[in-house]
Amino acid sequence: MAGHSRWAQIKRKKAKTDAQRGKLFSKILREIMVAARQGGPDPKVNMRLKAAIEAAKDANMPQENIRRAIQKGTGELPGEAYEEVTYEGFAPGGVAVLVRVLTDNRNRTAPEIRHVFEKHGGTMASAGSVAWMFERKGVIQVDASRIDEDTLLALALEAGATDMKRSEKVFEITTAPGEMDAVRAALERQRVPILSAEVTLVPQSTVRVEGKDAPQVLRLIEALEELDDVQAVYANYDIADEVIEAISAA
Repeated sequence: MAGHSRWAQIKRKKAKTDAQRGKLFSKILREIMVAARQGGPDPKVNMRLKAAIEAAKDANMPQENIRRAIQKGTGELPGEAYEEVTYEGFAPGGVAVLVRVLTDNRNRTAPEIRHVFEKHGGTMASAGSVAWMFERKGVIQVDASRIDEDTLLALALEAGATDMKRSEKVFEITTAPGEMDAVRAALERQRVPILSAEVTLVPQSTVRVEGKDAPQVLRLIEALEELDDVQAVYANYDIADEVIEAISAA
């Protein structure tokens, strides 16, 4: 496993403050509003909305907040009009970075993102410079300590997965984007210990990062994720687990 998903695992271990919780709620609510606006209020037919609602539930968001966000997205209630924008750039070591944003003011967001890139040794890039390096896939992560690899591989392939690999304590199953929900449901019926499941952008190849570039890359990714308008950051770095753990503990 490489890139954003690994760093996210490290971050999830950190204690969550009220401020972090509030920022997470804000990002999820924006996603719900945009998903409802683009695909309608029914999560049974709007897969993006379904995924956003599941993220809200995982974060223990009150049902009333979810309902109101859907109503704002469909126009039943007044709400902000968010625009979806993707910014591209490079981190130290030649690492490709994609930043997905929901913003109500591009003139505010673009300079903020550029400032973070430059502060942490990266550079912004023109549209199309980086996006081609990533593929949209379903990614399901499973606790490797609680299931045998051969057993899981057989179950995953039977359910419709396209690939599986292991990284330390996690099995990572990949699917076609439209098959992710069906594969997850099939695995859940078999009581597979799923840690996370999402449709995301996966790098087609990775860049090995070592030395002083490693902490710079991780700090750049984290700083981008902390921006209010940023919904997700994708990167194609490959950094050794022990290096990530040492940086995280510092």
